[in-house]
Amino acid sequence: MTRALLPGVYVPLPAFFNEKDELDLESYKKHAIFVAQGGAWPVVSGTMGEAIHLDHAERVALIRTAREALDSVGLVDGPVIAGAGAASTRESIQLAKEAAEAGADFVIVIPPGYFAGVLTKNGGAPLKKYFVDIAEASPVPLLMYNFPAVTGGIDLDTDLIEDIARSSSNVAGIKLTCGGVGKITRLTGLTKSKEFVDKYPRKQASAPFSVFDGFVDMLLPSILGADGAGTITGLANIAPLTCSKLWAMCQAEPTSTTIAEAQKLQALVSRADWVTSKAGVAGTKYLLNHLFKYPGAPRLPLPPTTEEAGRALVNDPTVIEILALEKKLAEEKKHALE
Repeated sequence: MTRALLPGVYVPLPAFFNEKDELDLESYKKHAIFVAQGGAWPVVSGTMGEAIHLDHAERVALIRTAREALDSVGLVDGPVIAGAGAASTRESIQLAKEAAEAGADFVIVIPPGYFAGVLTKNGGAPLKKYFVDIAEASPVPLLMYNFPAVTGGIDLDTDLIEDIARSSSNVAGIKLTCGGVGKITRLTGLTKSKEFVDKYPRKQASAPFSVFDGFVDMLLPSILGADGAGTITGLANIAPLTCSKLWAMCQAEPTSTTIAEAQKLQALVSRADWVTSKAGVAGTKYLLNHLFKYPGAPRLPLPPTTEEAGRALVNDPTVIEILALEKKLAEEKKHALE
């Protein structure tokens, strides 16, 4: 079944580990259902999902579980994106093929940062080859993932991204976790132009080149100012309905009233995104353990959040505020379905 790369909200799911340091697939499935029913599609084995700590078999198990979760609640058209980036082109291609076979509709690939100094030479030509080679070998469309903080400082610039997009029709977009609203504007302007669409059609028509922001704190400006495709945000792990509401407000006909309402919600979401982003993977898992009793420990060597830091996160005024709104939206949704 070919699924579309839907615009909107996506969420990088954490991987949960039991006391034996093995995957807790039951918790993973429950959480995938929770976020999907809140309007956020799953991204498996990303940064939040501790992809760097997972072996191939574990990645496959998580993809299958995410797919089963969506299908079990009737969301059969919902896409699953899976991380497939590795230190070598060879392993990344292997991961992409395994992901497709396990049920992923798209793969997302991050630059390998170990040899960052070499890969960025010659205008980033080695990075271009890395992405193009993987995309051409992948059975499903590929999204690039730009996150300089975890890739040895590699920051894909607009020219390189455009070059890669032109060079492989199987490149379906990019996630920008670099905070560059201007980069979103430039890329959407190019890839949505009639000239680009006609000259460089995508291999899968239902997966046009899509630009997602990696920080939901810039969703409103990225949509109103740049016509971005949406967001891939860790905040949706605790507030999927709130993030989806902001996305819906961004799609509304712009008036002074709708823009003011969207700005108000964006302000809250931005503050919450800042708090949870600082808490990182371990802090987010602590919060999810507090809310849903999922296992809260990351896989070593990533240390767990201290109890003091965890309690401070749970009691943070912004976290309390957004969780209260999430509860209200859940109640409204429940009443609407009755």
